[in-house]
Amino acid sequence: MADRDRDRAQPQQVQVRPQQQYRLPEGGLDAPRKGYSTSQILAVITLLPVSGTLLCLAGLTLLGSLIGLAVATPLLVIFSPILVPAVILIGGATTAFLTSGAFGLTGLSSLSWVLNSFRQATGKEPLDYAKGRVQEAIVQVGERTKQTGEIIKSKAQEGAAART
Repeated sequence: MADRDRDRAQPQQVQVRPQQQYRLPEGGLDAPRKGYSTSQILAVITLLPVSGTLLCLAGLTLLGSLIGLAVATPLLVIFSPILVPAVILIGGATTAFLTSGAFGLTGLSSLSWVLNSFRQATGKEPLDYAKGRVQEAIVQVGERTKQTGEIIKSKAQEGAAART
């Protein structure tokens, strides 16, 4: 109890913070206030009907969507045994079509890459190179045919010489 009496006897410290003072407009309370400009008033007059119309259209669209959903829901439930497989079929067909397109593009780009690397390696166009190779093959076949004909001729001469 003595502690309480001692605490009461000591003065408490109080912190005082200065507050901002409100400044009156020049001319006092009777000074005229600034009003809205003409362009601001025209903007509000113009935008109110436009925004109101758009808000009404949004409400009508929402109402139409809700009515359409209410009408379509029983149909979706009734036809779900048909619609679900149809959606799966259409999804699979779309996936297959896109996949075949991707494979086709990959094949064409691979072929293009091979042809370009072939051109860089040989320095010739692929058709010119193939044409040269075919001509070389024809010459080799001609030489081999000539050699084979000579071998057959010599064997025939040996056989004829052996008979006599």
